[in-house]
Amino acid sequence: MGRVTWASAVALLVVLGVGAEDAPKPPFYADKSKLLTYIDGEGKAQPIEKAADWAKRRDHMLENMQQVMGPLPPASGKVPLDMKVEQEVMVPGVIRKKITFGVEKDDRLSAYLFLPAELKGKAPAMLCLHPTNPRLGKGVVAGLGPLPNRGYALELAERGYVTLAPDYPNSGDYKIDAYAKGYASATMKAIWNHVRCVDLLQSLSEVDGDRIGVIGHSLGGHNSLFVAAFDPRLKVAVTSCGFNAFPKYMKGNLKGWSHQGYMPRIASVYDANPKKMPFDFPEVLGAIAPRPVFVNAPVNDDNFEVTGVKDCITAALPVYDLFGAKDKLVAVYPDALHDFPNAEREQAYQLVDRALRGK
Repeated sequence: MGRVTWASAVALLVVLGVGAEDAPKPPFYADKSKLLTYIDGEGKAQPIEKAADWAKRRDHMLENMQQVMGPLPPASGKVPLDMKVEQEVMVPGVIRKKITFGVEKDDRLSAYLFLPAELKGKAPAMLCLHPTNPRLGKGVVAGLGPLPNRGYALELAERGYVTLAPDYPNSGDYKIDAYAKGYASATMKAIWNHVRCVDLLQSLSEVDGDRIGVIGHSLGGHNSLFVAAFDPRLKVAVTSCGFNAFPKYMKGNLKGWSHQGYMPRIASVYDANPKKMPFDFPEVLGAIAPRPVFVNAPVNDDNFEVTGVKDCITAALPVYDLFGAKDKLVAVYPDALHDFPNAEREQAYQLVDRALRGK
């Protein structure tokens, strides 16, 4: 029998008629920059000295993320993917398909699927998550938007990857009320959809299901980390302008994270106060270890202040070191605004190539 986690214990209590709000909560870690400790069943801090002990703290991290985002739905909520192609367009070297597919009951997600035109055999794949753009959504990373440094779904397809670019809730062609469907946040709805995107990629005959990664900028940048933390099938993650430590986000005011498009509990339960938050981004990075992560954090990003990014990297590196994988957490700090410049995208693609192609 597998290890019983807080999430599975809560699920059992719900089945038995005990509400999730009445179930025991996972331990609260006041200092989220010290990752090599875990709190035991007696409430005492214990050191993490080997990789095997890391699973205890990692479980607490994922459980605390769900305190804020709401629970990740169980696999029993999955429905047949039933992919339908609405449009197919040839662009130089690439086939672009506009598709929809089932993610849960009465819910179909819209996406672009890119296939290299000369594909032979099974290729690695990348899930490509778009930045904030309610009108264009997935079109931004498909190379259909006005900004030239956002078209990574198209660029990676030109590089030989199968790529999938879904819409975030209430962006592009995808309109949904996540709260009416029982979610506590649009963030968790997106995580669930992105897990289903991995399911779809693994179902395609053109894809090697053991070689899938995720990339995103801004909104897509933090969502790439969130889904990678929850889905170990993602072997590499790229995040651009997607996060910093909560105490340094807008001088510690987290209300920007708390609207209906993100995680309302950040304000309604945790008063938009970093000291009250059950999780922070050092832990999200740590939860992905030892898988490779590439971080693009421009020094002039006015959304995610760069020293807060460096704080997260410094805190997460000891976890990677625990696995002998310190070189797998890579961060670059270009002299740029809230952007994903050419040189840094190329560096990210090279890391993806090493992770998914071994070169």
